[in-house]
Amino acid sequence: MQISTYRSLLIALLGLLLMPILAHAGALEDAIGALQRDWEIIRYQTPQADRAARFELLAERSHQLSERYAGRSEPLIWEGIVVSSLAGERGGFGALGLAKRARALYEQAISIDPSALQGSAFNSLAVLYYKLPPWPISFGDKAKAGELLKRALALNPDGIDSNYFMGEYLAETGQNAEAMVRLERAMKAPSRPGRNIADAGRREEARLLIEKLKVR
Repeated sequence: MQISTYRSLLIALLGLLLMPILAHAGALEDAIGALQRDWEIIRYQTPQADRAARFELLAERSHQLSERYAGRSEPLIWEGIVVSSLAGERGGFGALGLAKRARALYEQAISIDPSALQGSAFNSLAVLYYKLPPWPISFGDKAKAGELLKRALALNPDGIDSNYFMGEYLAETGQNAEAMVRLERAMKAPSRPGRNIADAGRREEARLLIEKLKVR
């Protein structure tokens, strides 16, 4: 048998072996995309009175996805994002348990793959640390938030989320000039394929925060 025939058989065999792996990866990507779209619609296009109930249902779906793809960071990150969003809608002391759950999900995702989704776990975990009050009420820690945001920026220096959250953090810690720089970068960040709703919503948030900083 000629070498070219052996090579063709080897390529065919490798293709058969890779097919289930590629199909598995494709199914995960599709499921993550569906979660993203539903989250965006709830976060930016759903009346506030309806958001908590819808985020609760989405949290159940995201948890099922994390269980189905155990050992992958991406579903854990998105489960954390949904749970964090649910905590934000509920507010008050009742949201603390959800915030702790989200923190554990982000930390687990980081332990598996820190670079997953361009460092989104660092951004999302940082938000919890700079939004929540410190001990003994909660686990808020602005210094730790700053460290996490720097790691997120190192992984995605031009990203809309990494720049927006750094800008919001800087604004909340009184560093207004630096905050404006980051927020302007968020406004000019490249659009993400398939994330039109989220990008438009984030740019509007950046614009509103810039306007607020101008009158301080």
